[in-house]
Amino acid sequence: MTTDRISAAAAGTWLLGDMKVNRIGFGAMRLTGSAAFHLGTPSDRDRAIGVLRRAVELGVDHIDTAAFYFSRLRSANELINSALAPYPRDLVIATKVGPARDASGEWATAARPDQLRGQVEENLRQLGRDHLDLVNLRFMGGTSVAEHFGALSELRDAGLVRHLGLSNVRPEHLAEAQDIAPVVCVQNRYGVDARDSDGLLRECGARGIAFVPFFAIAGGGRERGPDAGGAESDAVLAVAAAHGVSPAQVRLAWTLAQGDHVLAIPGTGDPEHLVDNVAAGTLRLTDEETALIDAAGRPAR
Repeated sequence: MTTDRISAAAAGTWLLGDMKVNRIGFGAMRLTGSAAFHLGTPSDRDRAIGVLRRAVELGVDHIDTAAFYFSRLRSANELINSALAPYPRDLVIATKVGPARDASGEWATAARPDQLRGQVEENLRQLGRDHLDLVNLRFMGGTSVAEHFGALSELRDAGLVRHLGLSNVRPEHLAEAQDIAPVVCVQNRYGVDARDSDGLLRECGARGIAFVPFFAIAGGGRERGPDAGGAESDAVLAVAAAHGVSPAQVRLAWTLAQGDHVLAIPGTGDPEHLVDNVAAGTLRLTDEETALIDAAGRPAR
């Protein structure tokens, strides 16, 4: 397929609240360079800005970011602002609050409920916006999300936030949050070889809530990337060979096949990988291929 025919729209659409987005989006974490945020070599700024602009050209209208996505010289939010402002009217920018980092990049104690407004305002300043389309509460441990989610609900009522979501949660947290305010999405680690959230994915589908996996490509490599996760499964390699595509594209296609409510936010700072990721939205796996990958990814009982 030539690149001029590739579009994120090929993967279909879903509603985040009242905001329609293509199911292939973009995760901004890797734009800063090192996956460890403040370690390693900073990204090339012009290249990162070019990737963002190219993503929008390819139909990406859902970008995932956070103020704590920064490295020694790069801030994901600043790159997004520089590349895309004034923003297209149909562009949805989702961000996260909860984790806290100090000015040197070291991780600090997670934000208290009364500190979430400051984190929301930090995202507003960096992105150059007067409200945030979607804010996900990244759960940082404990038994309840009620106080933190309640604080975000107040910011939603105040007009600083349009929609709310959750990240890194369990089913009981979703039920708890839903009693406070509408939840439009859940972001959890999920992929071929990371299936702990299978039940939550299905529950989100039953409730009409978007499920947005992170590390869908990286798998066991997590922040370090797919190459750090060990050898690729024979099932994924076989399906990739049959279609003449990369294993990463198969992983994304498998992710999208888990339900119409499942969105993908693969991240990259490489223009060629960006095109490959968006093109994965055109890949349709057969039921047999999906079952083969399912079986390979599930742990033995």
